[in-house]
Parts: sequence; C-alpha cells; structure tokens
Amino acid sequence: MIFKLNKNLLISVSVAAALSLGFSACMEGSATPGASNGPTVPAIDGGVNYPVENGKTGPYYVNTQFDSVKMNHGRIPTKHELEEWNSDVMADGTGLPEGKGSVEMGEEVYESKCVMCHGDFGSGGGGYPSLSKGNAYDLHKTLTNQRIKPDTDGPVRVFGTYWPQASTLWWYIKDAMPHPLTDSLSDDEVYGLVAYILNINEFEIDGEEVDDEYVLDRAKFLKIKMPNVDGFEPDISGPNGPENVRKYFANPKNFGAIKLKSASERCMTNCQEPTAKVVYIKGAGISDFHPPLSAVRDLPVEKDTSFNAEKVYTESCAMCHGADGMGAPVLGDKAAWAAVTSKGINKVYSNGIHGINGMPPKGGADLSDNDFKSVVDYIISKSK
Repeated sequence: MIFKLNKNLLISVSVAAALSLGFSACMEGSATPGASNGPTVPAIDGGVNYPVENGKTGPYYVNTQFDSVKMNHGRIPTKHELEEWNSDVMADGTGLPEGKGSVEMGEEVYESKCVMCHGDFGSGGGGYPSLSKGNAYDLHKTLTNQRIKPDTDGPVRVFGTYWPQASTLWWYIKDAMPHPLTDSLSDDEVYGLVAYILNINEFEIDGEEVDDEYVLDRAKFLKIKMPNVDGFEPDISGPNGPENVRKYFANPKNFGAIKLKSASERCMTNCQEPTAKVVYIKGAGISDFHPPLSAVRDLPVEKDTSFNAEKVYTESCAMCHGADGMGAPVLGDKAAWAAVTSKGINKVYSNGIHGINGMPPKGGADLSDNDFKSVVDYIISKSK
C-alpha cells in the first residue's frame, strides 16, 4: 500500500490519497491568481481554497505575475522510461513478476546484505526497523494495547503484525533495498528474502507453515493473507478507493469531530472527542535507587590526593609482605629486612623499581620512582 511518485520517492497511501483527492478538489474550482473566484469544492478533510483578493489569500501574498509565466512541464517520457518506472506491485498481483525463492536462499541474501542494518533474525537496531518480533498472529492482538498501567506492553508494529498487504514488502525490497544498492536484487532473490521474512514472522500460507524448507513463488505469494488486512480505514482498494475516501471524510463522526456538521466546515479547537480514557499511573517507575536519589546540591567533598606510604603499602604491598608463605620478606621481620638492606638502600630501590624474582616492577602499583622509594622507606622503618 505505497503510492509511488517516481523511482526515488515513496509516500504512504493515506498521504497519497489526501494529495490526490485534495489536488482534484483544487482543480475543480481553484482560484486563479489575480482573480476573485469563490471557494473551491471542499477537500477530503474539509479544507477549501480561497480566492485571491488584492494580491492576497487571507493574510498571505501570492505571486500575481504567475499568469504571465509560461510553465515548462518537461518532455513526454520514453516507452522504456515508463516501463522502468511502472514497477508497482499491487495487492491483487498486478506487477508481481514470476519467480521463486526459498527461505534458505533468502537467509543467505539477508546475512550478506541486510543483517548489518536490520539485525539478527530481523531484530532491528541502530535506528533501523525490526522486521519481526515473533509470531505475527499472536502479536497482532497487541495492536489494541494501551499503556495505562505499569509494565503494560504496548502494541507491536512490525511487518507481520501491522502491514495490511505483503505486496508492499515485495515491492519495497525490489525498488529500495538494499541500501544503497537499490534495485540490485534479482526477482528470485526478492522472493527468497520475502520468504525468509515470512519465516521469522512464523507465517502460514494456505494452511502451510513457512518453514526452513519453504519455497515461495508467485502463485503462493498471492495466497498470503496478512493478519491486519482489515486494520485500516477508509477502504482505499480498487477503482472506487478515491470515492470511498471522500465519503469517509465527508462524515465528521468517522474521525471523531464533535463540532462539525459537515466536512465543509473547519474546526480549529477541541474538535475531536477523546478516543481513550486518560489514566494517570500512580506508583509507577523505579523507586529504590542505589545509591538513593538526593536533592543535595553541595559540591562533592574534595579527596585527599596527598601521598600516603602506609595506605599504598596496605593496598598494594601487604598481599605479599604482610604474611609468611609468599616468599617475600615480611613487614616487621628485622632479620629478613636486615639481609635485604645489607646490599645497600640503592640496590633495594633498584630491585623494587625494576622487579625481582616474583615481584613485578613497583609491586604492580602505579607510582613514581620517588613515591615507590617512600613506600620502601616505610616498610624498612617498620622492620627495624
């Protein structure tokens, strides 16, 4: 259900319907610049076009020289250009080519060209939409969910649960994917990708599960029925679609307008009746924060950054020098430290700074040479 303006621009069908019907309304009685025509036939939402008077439409100026400007609408496209652009795939199968592709093939294409944006198994991420959240039939029921209670799940809107026609998926993949190499996939690859996306949405076609071995072709594709096929209004399908849209918006009650008697009127404030009860959730959210929330705005207490040899010893040295059995001289063992210092204090410093036996350089602490020497001095002073 996508209206295609050209090779590079796609807009939603609801917008397309509004544009097409609004444009036709303008053409039926549009005001010519410089003239003083009356209002035109109302557009589908009740809007009208107003005449140009004294170079203005309401408070806005218009280009009154427009009549003297010759418009160039370009050239007539060639037959080949028309064929290239006219690649619409409609719900009734119009424009859908012959071809076939398996779920297995589609998974291979997905892993090589799609997974980097749409995630493993279509999970989405990085700003790119999810293609599946699980069983489409079960999750379709969530479309009526409203988050009016704590921890209530909202509606799940992905291809399988929300889109009304599978033809949109085939067409979009063929014309717009993969980014930026659009229109680079073969028809069979598109069938394979569609089959894979149906598989991860746990679809059935004509009573048959779309499993890992499933092969999708044109005939099977036309038997796909989406869970949300009847989930949109007004009915825009078929040749009567535009007229159905007009009739729908001609009745203000269809879109919740409580102040309008007809679609030709314009309402600007409090026009719609609320469609959902407003419920304010009490006690929702996180309450037990760790650490607790605080409204105190005092500056943080400044940490003591002065060097403390005893503290460094406790944190970095006591593991080995605090008890027997580690192979290192223990703090307070006079005989052991007397043997160490007999080689001279500079040798003790050097061994400690560069590491010796099982001791890493500076005991693994991030210290300057001078600070490390202060720790050595502290240990020796406690071992005399």
